[in-house]
This record gives sequence, C-alpha cells and structure tokens, in this order.
Amino acid sequence: MLTRRGLLLATGRVAGAALLAGCGIQVPGAPPAAGDAATLTARPGAAPGAPPPPPGTRPLGLEQTRDALLHVPAAGVTGPVPLVVVLHGAGGDAESGLALLRPLADERGLLLLAPASRESTWDAVVRGYGPDVAGVDRALAAVSGTVPVDAARVAVAGFSDGASYALGLGLANGELFRRVVAFSPGFVPPGPRTGRPPVFVSHGTADEVLPIDRTSREVVPELRDDGYDVTYREFDGGHVVPPEAAREAVDRLGG
Repeated sequence: MLTRRGLLLATGRVAGAALLAGCGIQVPGAPPAAGDAATLTARPGAAPGAPPPPPGTRPLGLEQTRDALLHVPAAGVTGPVPLVVVLHGAGGDAESGLALLRPLADERGLLLLAPASRESTWDAVVRGYGPDVAGVDRALAAVSGTVPVDAARVAVAGFSDGASYALGLGLANGELFRRVVAFSPGFVPPGPRTGRPPVFVSHGTADEVLPIDRTSREVVPELRDDGYDVTYREFDGGHVVPPEAAREAVDRLGG
C-alpha cells in the first residue's frame, strides 16, 4: 500500500498555509485564480515529430531542478497510447508522482507524465494558478513531440495536494483531460471550467491529514450538484492510496 510518506518523501504532515488550503480553508491574502490562468494550451496527439523513446523513465530536460519525468511502459510504444499526467503531493517531486501508478502503467500500457511543482506544493493550492501551469504545459508540449498519444484517453491524476491540483486543472481543461482522478483531495482550487470529464475520488475514513468530513465529503456532493459524473470510494484507512483504489481508477481510464 502506498503511504503518504512513501509518495511525498516527507517526514510529517502538511503544515501552515498548504494544510489550510488543502483543507479548503481560505488562506488570508491568497489571490484568487484569474481568468484563464489554469488553461493549458498543449495538445498531445498521434503524430509525434520523432521516434518514441524506449521503455523506462527519463527526465525531459526542461528544468535545471525538479525536472518533469516521462515513463514509457515496459511494452514500449507502437501506436497512440493513453497518457496520464500524475501529480505529487506536498513535499514530493516527479518521482513520487510516478509512484502513484507506475506498476499499473507497465501492466496496462499507460504513458505517465510527472511534472514537479516549482515550490513545495502546487501554486493554486496556496495562492493561485501561475508557474506550475506553465510547467505542466511545457511538459505536455515536450511529450507531444516525442510520443504518439491517444487524445481520447488523456487523463490527470494526483494524491493529496496533487489531487486537489488535479481537480482544479482537470475541470479547467475538460476538453484535454477526459478523466480526472483524485486520491484523497483537500478541495477544488477556484478557476474556470470546460467540458464535463468524469471524476474518480477515493478517500480514507481515518485520514488525519486531510479529514474526510472537511474534504471529499464536501467536494463530491458539490461536483455532483454541478453536473459531474463522480465515482466516489471511501475506504477504511488513512492518508494513503490503496491498491484497489489505484486499480479501479486505472480501469476507468480505459488503459
């Protein structure tokens, strides 16, 4: 079972402003998301400009520190493949984002793209959309030039703060992301919304980091009231991603 420690490479709970925002509490002085600041412009497609890379994980070479990682499934790429953008939690990096789904990606032939936040967590979790959106966009553009992607099977997934960010980006870019997966989210960052991508949410009833009553049990009804098709799974456990939740999420990605 993947734990928050293993995924985030952190030694304790989220603290300070990140925790307040993660629990859906407005941080004093935090500017709201503005206009189309959450909008991504890159569109991976089926016709890359170069031969696809071999199986395995490699950095994209976009950043000097905290670079994005691309994981090509073990079977390699012979045609357009499903793509999942995986987002780490607070204190994590691209590698901890990959850890969410990498074993299942090799099993199901999923391409994983793991960006890293510029700071300790994602911008919209504590202030508003900005440099992290640009980083995700650059990573998507880099993938579009190297790997053929099935545009009908592009998804975004995340854990903890990464789950909150996945909800924000996913709902703002519903014409790009055809599925949104949120493992133990805190809230939905405010921003524009396009499309109506189906959403998968899981959360532990004993979660002491992002307590379920203040997070998913509020987020899920609000999404459903807004017309989203939400699959919601509660489980007995804490701030973790159970294997069964990860597998069901991947099943729903069509991988």
